Amino acid sequence: MLYAVFMSSVLPPFPQPQEPFDTPELLEVGSAPDEPCLRADAARNRARLLEAAARLIAEHGVAGVTMEAVAAAAEVGKGTVFRRFGDRTGLLMALLDHSSRQLQADFLGGPPPLGPGAPPVERLRAFGIAVLYRTAEQLDLRLAAEPEPARRYSHPSLGALRTHLAMLLRQIQPDADCELLAHTLLAYLDPAKIHHLTRQCGMPMERLEAGWTDLVARIAHTGPPR
Repeated sequence: MLYAVFMSSVLPPFPQPQEPFDTPELLEVGSAPDEPCLRADAARNRARLLEAAARLIAEHGVAGVTMEAVAAAAEVGKGTVFRRFGDRTGLLMALLDHSSRQLQADFLGGPPPLGPGAPPVERLRAFGIAVLYRTAEQLDLRLAAEPEPARRYSHPSLGALRTHLAMLLRQIQPDADCELLAHTLLAYLDPAKIHHLTRQCGMPMERLEAGWTDLVARIAHTGPPR
């Protein structure tokens, strides 16, 4: 998949950003804003629970991941799973945290065009393509982990993507309302939207990729890439 072009195989170091704009901080994976750093034993138990959940997805799909099933697979009490993740949505979001960190590492310090060093228009184009294919690869999990409306747009990983988009947009169109425009662009990359277009409307991913490329060109008042 084209997404693999933009993703590094291992997490690169995080150099200082080269742009003179606000750069999103890396998401603190798996901990709620008010949760203290996990003790070593708690961290091991958490990793054990996530490994059990990942096995259940591989064997039974996302529908097979319930708090009870994860507890049984990890050989712990159900209350342990609820205490660590709160609810099923919290558990599924934790499963997505690693790939969220990987994407952030790539656009903060990875190679261009997704990472620093390429013109902002090229970085914006590469960003959308990377998110499109990553979302398509994890679509069932992302849909199942979708928070309720009150939490949907406040999750730290989505905030990091929105901040990065706004940073690029300020370089491309400094007179625009870049914060609001970043919200608009993220709507194109929404998992429910991708599900509707690909699975319900039968659109190929190549068409969604071309649509993003065209959208970026129109925002930047440039022609399509050669």
